[in-house]
Amino acid sequence: MPSTNPIPIRTDLAFRPAPSEIGNAAFSPKSSATHGTRHKHTRSSYSESSPLTAVSRNNSLSFRPLKRSTPSPDKTIAVINASGRQAASLIRIATAVGYKVRAQLRNLEGVIATEVATNPNVTVFVGELYLRNKKDDKRDVTAHGPLPGITVNHALISQLFNSAQLAFINTTFYGDEIQIGEAIADAAKRAGVQHYVYSSMPDHAAYNREWPSLPLWAAKHEVENYVRKIGLPATFVYTGIYNNNFTSLLYPLFCMELQQDGSFVWQAPFHPNAKLPWLDAEHDVGPAIIQLFKDGPSKWNGKRIALAYEYLTPLEACRAFEQGLGRRVRYKRGHIEVKVKIPTGYREQLEALEKLWSLDNNDPEKQPPYFGDLELDRRCPNDALALWEGPRGLEEYAREIFPLEEEANGMTWMFDDEGEPELEGTVEGVEDVEGSEDGDDDSFDEGLVMRGLKRDEESWLA
Repeated sequence: MPSTNPIPIRTDLAFRPAPSEIGNAAFSPKSSATHGTRHKHTRSSYSESSPLTAVSRNNSLSFRPLKRSTPSPDKTIAVINASGRQAASLIRIATAVGYKVRAQLRNLEGVIATEVATNPNVTVFVGELYLRNKKDDKRDVTAHGPLPGITVNHALISQLFNSAQLAFINTTFYGDEIQIGEAIADAAKRAGVQHYVYSSMPDHAAYNREWPSLPLWAAKHEVENYVRKIGLPATFVYTGIYNNNFTSLLYPLFCMELQQDGSFVWQAPFHPNAKLPWLDAEHDVGPAIIQLFKDGPSKWNGKRIALAYEYLTPLEACRAFEQGLGRRVRYKRGHIEVKVKIPTGYREQLEALEKLWSLDNNDPEKQPPYFGDLELDRRCPNDALALWEGPRGLEEYAREIFPLEEEANGMTWMFDDEGEPELEGTVEGVEDVEGSEDGDDDSFDEGLVMRGLKRDEESWLA
């Protein structure tokens, strides 16, 4: 006889459907989300060739058994730059499972800031982490190094940590990053924060004097050293290249430029055969950080973690992108082209990056490791998979998310299926581009400002 007390079926769990033939038909532009339905890239699947299918036991093709319910966590997390990709990913997951969040936002503009500000489990503090001594001071505050007349907003930072037991901190270049980072660490220690997770990056010159420092990363390295010095119970995550950085808009370094034949070209200075770490920040940072908090500093205090779920060369990354999009994707090794206005701090970063990963180096074994420490690079993706086993890889990102973000930015190429070139199964050979010159910023009336359906420009850098 059937049991009179059947196991209750959970109806609040979101499952990603397995691929089906129904979603493979091409759709016309009239069937787009803009017209109230879906285009073909809204389907969701891992292909059988995806490396994540092999390494992950928790993807869309796997059976996920129901888990026992656990008590809601009775803790509050302090977060800064809450509209950035890393922080937003954590806030979504943390509040969904019961954490409270105290979040600093630079402003309330953009879809992500609105999402954070309207979350009932988030207390929002709106304001910059820096202060201008003079109200009429209009200087760019992103330049690397000391900024006379620009100070730290200690009052906001102190408020942020009231009643917070945990912290996830990802500093950016708005203001003096080192001063701000040290002030945040001091406030966390005064507040008795139990576990402080800092999103750090390396100073390459600290590993090899012949390697130039990347200004934005070197600042994070210095902040990490300070956190260690004052004895905070802390863990340091080093994030790989965001899958989400790719765009067909003219933003430098990760522009996936649309060609007239419907294919894409990515141009960057990285050696085509040197491995790089990759991460879907929006999808995978949050679950990984939550696991760090659950394990606590007894397991992770003082440790560095390579937070990247794939370790791919530029050629392999383009091949994954190609498989996801169903369009040819080529890699060109060349100079970083700057065709829009960008913050001074980011321009300085790109100039140093092109020196670090020099076009003159023809040996992939001699390319400096992305995380500075070769051992940390080699721990990709094992470090990350030890925290979260359900990542979204570059191929799946290209298939599911890239077209949607492009559509949100006003692009229509995803509806022009009739002109798609047929795949030949390989990525076209690398093209070395010599003599390329940066575009003149003064020829552009405005820089790239992501304030439409997608997000603000700051999230590209956080």
